[in-house]
Amino acid sequence: MTTQQPQAPDLSAIKERQQKTWTSGDYARVGNLLVLMGERLCEAADVHAGDKVLDVATGSGNTAISAARRFCEVTGTDYVPELLESARKRAEAEGMDITFEVGDAEDLPYPDASFDVVLSTVGVMFAPNQEKTASELLRVCRSGGRIGLSNWTSDGFVGNMFRTVGKHVPPPPGIKPPPLWGTEGRLRELFADEISSLTAAQRTYVFRYPSAEHFVNHFRTYYGPTVKAFESLDAAGQEALATDLEELLDGWNTSGDQTIIVPSDYLEVVATRR
Repeated sequence: MTTQQPQAPDLSAIKERQQKTWTSGDYARVGNLLVLMGERLCEAADVHAGDKVLDVATGSGNTAISAARRFCEVTGTDYVPELLESARKRAEAEGMDITFEVGDAEDLPYPDASFDVVLSTVGVMFAPNQEKTASELLRVCRSGGRIGLSNWTSDGFVGNMFRTVGKHVPPPPGIKPPPLWGTEGRLRELFADEISSLTAAQRTYVFRYPSAEHFVNHFRTYYGPTVKAFESLDAAGQEALATDLEELLDGWNTSGDQTIIVPSDYLEVVATRR
């Protein structure tokens, strides 16, 4: 008797669905609020004026703009063209000269060793092929250059929010959970002997919203994964998901009143390319 092996996930199909997901809503209305994470990451990666910096999965451009504020030569790339339009407008508004280009984190359109610093803020962690993504970050970073990442952890608020949504709308089977990028052990496994050093620090981003209901409405309107999750449910399912998310927020809330102050842990990592 033979045991049938589980079928490998179709990563190309998953990625195609992800692109459509991130196109829905208006990610900039959520991502722009995370600007502090990009600022902190640029400090942690010790970017120098004149460094050639690549921000992978730049989204609406937070970390790319943070690097440009430090007079770096910056390129931001993302596989969702609509997000890059928002990033370009923000950079133009600040008078920043940044190159924004369509590019896939699993197949970056740049030669080997093109950049002094390669960054990503809660971006590459969502690529379905983690090994290929890590390989690309390493490939485009020069020897002695730095790779800086900020990734949500599994046990923080956002990790718990992902699990709450997943109870109602399960993620595609067979892919590794994105919050694995928020563990030092997984990053050491992904980068292996291609790096000479790695430092990791737990950081906290604090969500601040008028109320739990406002947070849920904001995310179901603008944050692509939540938009799609709600769209896939009937009216009763949508109500149940909204209720579970509001209860999660209430459990994490530290404000002491009806407003929302919710700390969420993430891992900030800087690795030096061998």
